[in-house]
This record gives sequence, C-alpha cells and structure tokens, in this order.
Amino acid sequence: MVGRIKEDRQSKEDRMGRPQNEYCHNENLIHPEDSCLLKSQMEQTEKPKGYAEKGLLGKIKLYLSKKPLPSATDRKKFDHDFAISTSFHGVHNIVRNRSRIRKVIWLVVVLGSVSLVVWQIYSRLINYFTWPTTTSIEVQYVEKIEFPSVTFCNLNRFQTAAVAKFGIIVFLWHTVSKVLHRQEIGVNSTGFKEAIDFIESHQNFSVTDFIKNNGFYLNNSTLLACEFFGIPCGPKDFKHVFTEYGNCFTFNHGENIQGWKKVSVSGRGLSLIFDVNQEEFTDSPGLGFADAGIIFVIHSPKKEPQFVGLGLCSPVGMHTRVTIRQLKTVHQEYPWGECKPNIKLQNFRHYSTYGCLKECKAQLIEKRCGCLPFLLPDYIEFKGLCTMGTHNSSCPVSCEETEYPTTISYSSFPSQKALKYLSKKLNQSQDYIRENLVNIEINYSDLNYKITQQQKAVSVSELLADVGGQLGLFCGASMITIIEIIEYLFTNFYWICIFFLLKIPEMTQRPPPSQNHLGNKNQIEEC
Repeated sequence: MVGRIKEDRQSKEDRMGRPQNEYCHNENLIHPEDSCLLKSQMEQTEKPKGYAEKGLLGKIKLYLSKKPLPSATDRKKFDHDFAISTSFHGVHNIVRNRSRIRKVIWLVVVLGSVSLVVWQIYSRLINYFTWPTTTSIEVQYVEKIEFPSVTFCNLNRFQTAAVAKFGIIVFLWHTVSKVLHRQEIGVNSTGFKEAIDFIESHQNFSVTDFIKNNGFYLNNSTLLACEFFGIPCGPKDFKHVFTEYGNCFTFNHGENIQGWKKVSVSGRGLSLIFDVNQEEFTDSPGLGFADAGIIFVIHSPKKEPQFVGLGLCSPVGMHTRVTIRQLKTVHQEYPWGECKPNIKLQNFRHYSTYGCLKECKAQLIEKRCGCLPFLLPDYIEFKGLCTMGTHNSSCPVSCEETEYPTTISYSSFPSQKALKYLSKKLNQSQDYIRENLVNIEINYSDLNYKITQQQKAVSVSELLADVGGQLGLFCGASMITIIEIIEYLFTNFYWICIFFLLKIPEMTQRPPPSQNHLGNKNQIEEC
C-alpha cells in the first residue's frame, strides 16, 4: 500500500516537472471531453466561412448558420403547446385525452371536418372562377325622361337636276353596288365606257361631296311643320349627318349633353310634317330605291344612327304614330361579360358597336385601296374581317346601351277637310299633297324606363364570407386561426432550414474516428 502511494506521488511529480509545451502537445494526455469541445468550437468558428457567399441567398445562409438548432425536447414542447393553445377546434382534444379510443375518435372527427372544409372551399373557388352572373330587371319611374335622337332621311337621295346633269353618278353607284355584291358587270356596255371616261377626266371627284351638295336638304320648304312638346322647332334644331341614305338630319343630337331634350308628360313629344318633293328628288329603282317617303331611326344621343335592320319607314300620304319606351342594358366587363370599358373610337365621341364596325371597315378599305368608299362593302362582314359581340372581337358589345322599342300605327293623311286646308295654305294641288306630304309623330307611352342589368353573381367579399363561414362551421376557425397555422408552419420551416445548414454539412464533412481515438476511449473506459 505504501509502495503504491509512492508510485502515485512519483508519477504526479513527473507530470509537474515536465515542460508546459510537452504537456500541451501530447494529445494522448488531453481529456477526451476537452478535445471534443475544442474541436467543436473550431468547427463553429470555421463554418461561417464556408457560407460567405455573395448575394441575398448567401446572406440568408450565413444568418441561419449562426442560429442554434433547438433540441428535440424543445421541438416537442413547441408542438404540444401549439396543439393545446390553438383556436383550431378539436386539436387539443386529441392531445389532452389519455384514452386512445377517444384520441382516435377526435382524430377522425378533425380529419373529416378538414376534408369537408377543403371540398367546400374548392367547390366555391371553382364556382367563382366560372364568372357567374345574374340579370336583374328594374322599372324606374321619373318625372322627366330624356328624349331620344331621331335621324330622318329622304328615300329619294338625289336632286333631279343634278342627276340629269351627272347621270353617270347613278351608273357608277349601281356599278359599285354590283361589285360589292359580287354581281356580273357588262364591260362592253355604253355606260361602262362612259364611266371609265368620267373617272379619267374627274380623278378628284368625290361622291361624298356630290351627295352633300346635290342630295336631300332640310329647310322651310321640305320641313313644313315641327313641334316638340308644344314648342315650335325648325331646321336649325337638326344636325346634318351622312349615312347610306345620303344627307340625313338628326333631331336632339348628342353634341351637347346639357341640351338633350326631356319630356314630362307621356303622349306628347315630337311632331313633324315633311315634304319629300318627289319631282325635285329622285333615285334609281335599279339600286332598290323604289319607295317614296321618309325613313327614320330612333337611337340614343350617344349612338350613331343605324338604318340597317332598324330603320322605320313612313310613306307619303300617311300619318305615322310611333310610341316608344326606353330600355337600358348594362353589361359587365370581361370575364363576367363581354364589354371593354376602356375602348375608344377615333371618329366618334361615344363607343357603340355600330360606330366601331364603321371605323373597322373604313380602316381595312383604306389600308387595301387607299380610299374610303361611300358605301361600305358587305364582304368585310362576310369574310369575318370585322367581328362584333365578344370581348376578343374587333368590336365588343358596349358596356351600356339604350334602346327604344317602338309601337307603330298608320292612318291616312290628310283627311278630306285637311286636304283642302293644306292645299290652300301651301298653294299646291290636292294630288301634290297626297303624293309628297309625310306626317310623323313620336312620343313616350309612359314616363318610366326599364333597366336590364348584368351583375356579378359572386363578388370577392361574398367569396371571402362564404369561405369564412365554411371554416367556422366545420373547424371553428377564423383569420386568427389561419395566422396561427402560418406561424406554426413558418417556425418549423425555419428549424428545417437550420437543420440542413448545420447538421447535414456536419454529418457529411466529419471524418471517421481514428484507431488511436478508439484505443484511448477503450483505455479510459477500462480505467
């Protein structure tokens, strides 16, 4: 026993007497725990150098590499605290219950509720992205209602004297009409040769200017009477417009919104008497103009007059009574509807489908021929070069339209007694009165208008309310619950990033333990 104590003292003195450098450099004499700690500290100080990358991603990696990785106990505690404190109903019952049967029951309930919520939200989103709409019809009663614009044209477009002097114009018009409708032309006819000679000698000739100067005109001799709501009116209250019927004239035009006429009593409106003067104005029956009278169209002051399909005819010797109603239609913009609210026209103040088609046709013809024809050809519509209706067509439907459905009745005009009176007043024969006078009366049936409005069936606020109701019904969740779940997922994602930045590189870069280290470890265990 005494000898063993002496040996221990001697070994201690030997260690105390050795040089410091020799003791420090001998790895076998350093405690294994101190060696592992020193090595870990060196790895921690060297590791950020490996993440010294450039850019935002490198900065993020460097930041995360300096953060400590929570232990498994801390992570389990975080999951447990979230389960018992979250406002998502049913989750805490799974964690707190000690009975396995109850845990399984609550797990099935929670998973079933979540499945129902996902299905309901999915169906709501699918329904929303089909862009459903509803249509509402409402009748508005007002004290005063806006009177529409009315455009009048003479069915006989040319002055007889001008046609006699420039009869070739009618032939040219007839030829152009045949070309546009793809009909055969007799190139050997005399009129065709005269037309070629006329074009060569009048290269700057304009059909538009010819019609404007030699077409139908409106003055006190052609407009015999005009009255609007009991107030006299005249040619100065009409605006000249140019249509396929030549010179036409619009009452209550839309240049000045403040000046739009309004009526306050139904059954009264605009009353006119025209003299078409068939002897002074004529047209070619070969082009289909074989009637005598006034053609007119009722339209919104914001819209160009469209006679094709909408023109109303009043023959001579007739009193035409037109009763109108106002119908407004509001379309939704794409994708709920087909309108485009921001589309503008170059030559018209307000957008309309008809005005857009006129501009589209004119641009195509000018691009191909370098000129603008008096009559726009129908083959453009036949080939689909200018389309209308849908949002991706050349001319989509307007977002707001005002139409005027009409009810028309006719009576003979004038009566026998009125015929004698007008014949004496105008100093014309009774036959002239019968063959040239046209009486037109336009008024409202009621002081109301109908609005047909296309509306969104589901708005964004209604979609959010529906989704929130489904979450609250099946899971008792709210916006706060969603934020809690997002925070929980973000924290776990944050820890996963740290794990991949710290543990994975450490596991792949750590060298395998040496035999000496294993031997020392065995010796320590034996001691």
